[in-house]
Amino acid sequence: MDLLKRTKSVIQPPTYGNLITVLSIDGGGIRGVIPAIILGFLESQLQELDGKDVRIADYFDMISGTSTGGLVTCMLTTPNGDNRPLYAAKDIKTFYLENSPKIFPQYKGPFPLARKSMKAVLGPRYNGKFLQDLIKRNLGSTRLQHTLTDVVIPTFDIKELHPTIFSSYKVDNNPSLNVLLSDICISTSAAPTYLPAHHFQHEHSPGEVRDFNLIDGFVAANNPALLAVNEVSKEILKGSPDFFPIKPMDYSRFLVISLGTGSPMNRQKYSAKRASKWGLFGWLLDSGSTPLVTAFTQANGAMVDLNLCVFFQALHSEDKYLRIQDDTLIGTLASADIATKRNLDNLVKLGEDLLKKPVSRVNLETGIYQSCNNGETNSEALKRLAKLLSAERSLRNSRSPHTSLAKLMT
Repeated sequence: MDLLKRTKSVIQPPTYGNLITVLSIDGGGIRGVIPAIILGFLESQLQELDGKDVRIADYFDMISGTSTGGLVTCMLTTPNGDNRPLYAAKDIKTFYLENSPKIFPQYKGPFPLARKSMKAVLGPRYNGKFLQDLIKRNLGSTRLQHTLTDVVIPTFDIKELHPTIFSSYKVDNNPSLNVLLSDICISTSAAPTYLPAHHFQHEHSPGEVRDFNLIDGFVAANNPALLAVNEVSKEILKGSPDFFPIKPMDYSRFLVISLGTGSPMNRQKYSAKRASKWGLFGWLLDSGSTPLVTAFTQANGAMVDLNLCVFFQALHSEDKYLRIQDDTLIGTLASADIATKRNLDNLVKLGEDLLKKPVSRVNLETGIYQSCNNGETNSEALKRLAKLLSAERSLRNSRSPHTSLAKLMT
């Protein structure tokens, strides 16, 4: 491989190591606080092993995120002026606590739920202007090709009625996807009924303009872990030098950490008898919730988790797949947009408590997450995987001619 070719990524390619590392972050609005807590803990463990300056992006070949997870993905991988990640993982929690109340301003006065429901009937609940300005200000002119490690962020084109997947692997062969990260973030966060759809154009070559009409990526993949694995797999099948000499079916090398944003415990809130009477408004609004959106996100997340569980079990590599999800959310905790101080503080506590809970897997028959790994807690699992990630990084650096060249130049 050309020593001067790989200049973007802060992580040496898998060709010099033993693993292919993937991080995935679900969508979920303000519940992005939960994976923010988990990521802060993981990064702290990596810093204990490798020094205070290391960041999440230094360890993962692919980081994927949908909706709020897409925003976190960009925060972790957008370069600052020193070509280091724009945000440390520990700062993402603060970002959510400070900005969520302005992104999702709460109705004050009498009947706030009725007023919010009426707003949703007439148009998006929120105009999205603060979020759009915030994203543009933070991400500036950074494009998909500039991320510090490879990323994949799903959206859905409401005009063409098909997913638009922003993968940094695709940029070289499809420059029409090399758009501003700010446009990607605004698009993948544009949840129907919550925030407006996002339209923009990209002139990818003189006189050639691509038109985008995008909404939230949850329509395609609220849990984007499997999408990330597929994107990496396609690179292997193409014979990418970053993955040489990894064989196309050598999936035992994958290490996947998938972070959820929580799911509601009140599974019996609805019933067929009740839903049979719903029309358009019933599916979009019922007691302050959005049953159609809830069904989409819960089904997507559970199916992806199930498929990856089976996938890693078949490879006898269960210890290399970690899904962290809380399925006990009730009341306002299950909301994507109730950004009161009390609710945000409760989400922080929920994320901290989730670290102490045992690793669990979803049972598709019941939809309930069940304890596994002999009672290993999520924090213990993250510590174990942090050691693997650290060892993998050291191995790649020791084998890579890029590292040797950098030392000589220094």
